[in-house]
Amino acid sequence: MDKLKRVLSGRDTEEPSGLAEVIDATSLGWGTRVKCFIACFALGCLFSFLGSCLLWVPKKGLLLFAVFYTLGNIASIGSTLFLMGPMKQLKRMFDPTRLIATVVMLLCLVLTLCSAFWWRKEGLALLFCILQFFALAWYSISFIPYARFSFCFLK
Repeated sequence: MDKLKRVLSGRDTEEPSGLAEVIDATSLGWGTRVKCFIACFALGCLFSFLGSCLLWVPKKGLLLFAVFYTLGNIASIGSTLFLMGPMKQLKRMFDPTRLIATVVMLLCLVLTLCSAFWWRKEGLALLFCILQFFALAWYSISFIPYARFSFCFLK
């Protein structure tokens, strides 16, 4: 049936390559993309909220907070992959206008997990969570035209 549609629309009479079939089979419709975005973003919010609740657990609370807060941020950022697609998201993340914000944000995510798992420094993990919050906010407003410029001149 697809072949008949291609012939009638005048697109291509040749048999599609294996790569084209894989791309067609793995592409998501807009409704599915929005549902996956909402699910992934909600999971990120749940992780962040759970991390905030686990902050008050004795002894391990701060490390659990750092881990779940970071996982929540990763899931929230990852949710936009469904809307834009992975390549477009990566291109926009590493665009020269937001390169520094992206690098600082990713560095804070990695350093938070390193301080929680390998270095086992709770104070350092908390510091990186705070830096992560500000880096993610700066990264997020970089997608709004002139928002960083306006934000810098608010007094």
